[in-house]
Amino acid sequence: MSLDKAELCDSLLTWLQTFQVPSCNSKRDLTSGVAIAHVLHRIDPSWFNETWLGRIKEESEANWRLKVSNLKKILKSMLEYYHDVLGHQVSDAHLPDVNLIGEMNDVTELGKLVQLVLGCAVSCEKKQEQIQQIMTLEESVQHVVMTAIQELLSKEPSSEPGSPETYGDFDYQSRKYYFLSEEADEKEDLSHRCRDLEHQLSLALEEKSSLQAETRSLKEKLSRFDASTTAITGKKLLLLQSQMEQLQEENYRLENSRDDMRVRGEILEREVTELQQRNEELTSLAQEAQNLKDEMDILRHSSDRVNQLEALVETYKRKLEDLGDLRRQVRLLEERNTVYMQRTCELEEELRRANAVRNQLDTYKRQAHELHTKHSAEAMKAEKWQFEYKNLHDKFDALLKEKERLISERDTLRETNDELRCAQVQQRCLSGAGGLCDSDVTVGNLAAEIMPTELKETVVRLQSENKMLCVQEEAFRQKLVAVQAELEEAQRSKNALETQNRLNEQQISDLRAQVEELQRALQEQDSKTEDVIVFTEEKA
Repeated sequence: MSLDKAELCDSLLTWLQTFQVPSCNSKRDLTSGVAIAHVLHRIDPSWFNETWLGRIKEESEANWRLKVSNLKKILKSMLEYYHDVLGHQVSDAHLPDVNLIGEMNDVTELGKLVQLVLGCAVSCEKKQEQIQQIMTLEESVQHVVMTAIQELLSKEPSSEPGSPETYGDFDYQSRKYYFLSEEADEKEDLSHRCRDLEHQLSLALEEKSSLQAETRSLKEKLSRFDASTTAITGKKLLLLQSQMEQLQEENYRLENSRDDMRVRGEILEREVTELQQRNEELTSLAQEAQNLKDEMDILRHSSDRVNQLEALVETYKRKLEDLGDLRRQVRLLEERNTVYMQRTCELEEELRRANAVRNQLDTYKRQAHELHTKHSAEAMKAEKWQFEYKNLHDKFDALLKEKERLISERDTLRETNDELRCAQVQQRCLSGAGGLCDSDVTVGNLAAEIMPTELKETVVRLQSENKMLCVQEEAFRQKLVAVQAELEEAQRSKNALETQNRLNEQQISDLRAQVEELQRALQEQDSKTEDVIVFTEEKA
């Protein structure tokens, strides 16, 4: 019956969690080997003791190599436990690949490893307690666990410790243990196996001596039995002879196995010696390779230095070849320098003359500027007097207009006064005359009553209008004075700006003339410099 190792691993994880050991929450936790080691310590503390448990590295979660190392130690100890304590042989089909468990977290191989732990639990001295603990699990988990136990025990033939089958299979077990051991503990494992072989050899010798003593005792009994009685049948004699032959064959076989073990021990010792020699040779070769590497680095550095020196020599050669050209260029430069010195002397003489002319020109400019300033001041004064004259003339015109208006108003008032006087005279005439009839008297009285009242109202109205017009005239005169003052100020500013504008335009024209003169002077100087350069090049 074959089991699904993934399902088996899940069920066995549930079984392992009943031990309540640390780091046993998931299948990934089992890959470090810490939880399995604690479970084995709970199963048989005498074999999987504290010293063995201390060799299991608990800080191996992030390093798969430490996981593999822990799992190798656990597998090796379990196989020794199966062989030495339980007397079972684990078949190759049940041996897990610890490299896949540690590196890839393989569930199938992990199930095989936990199945071996289960075999240790149900075969140890406390197997009744372990079986009772398994019976407390769920029915499905119990079924999977019991199936795993049957599969493990059905494919593991048991034999008594020290039996011929055990001795005959010792070479296979020792080789299997050898390949499962760690490389770091190789020498220690070999010495341990040699001691085991010597111990088993001593046991075989003791067993041989005991068998020989038993054979001698049987022979003595046989001789005494022959002397005491002659009634032994041929059948019993044949039986004893066959037993003696079997014992002799067993003795021969044990002697052969002893010789084979001795030969294997010698072979292993020779292999250890060869490995040590090879290690020493490899160490010497590694040291020699390191020395050669150092020499190679020195030679490479020397080669780089030689290349640099060769490049430097080539550079110096090119510089020597260019030295002749440099000398010719130096001679040409000396000739040009002489020409430039002469030209410099001439230019310095011209500069002195130009400085003298410039000083005179500066004097003339200062005088012109002073005259221009005076002219500007006089022009400003003239503009000011002209503006004041214009303002006075405008005031005179305004006064003439006001005079004419007052004259016309006076004439109007005179006419109005004359009309009023005529109306009063007419009223007096009407009041002094009598009427011819009653109707005429009534009409005359009515006219006499009406006319003076209308005239009075007209006079009052005209007087009030005259007062209002006088007030408005006074207000208009004040506004006119303010507006005229603002107008005069604006006119004054305008005249000042116009004057300043004319002066600025005149100054701009003067500056343009100076710029043109300077441009002509610079052009003349550039033409002279070009002539000197052309002359120098032609001479060179």
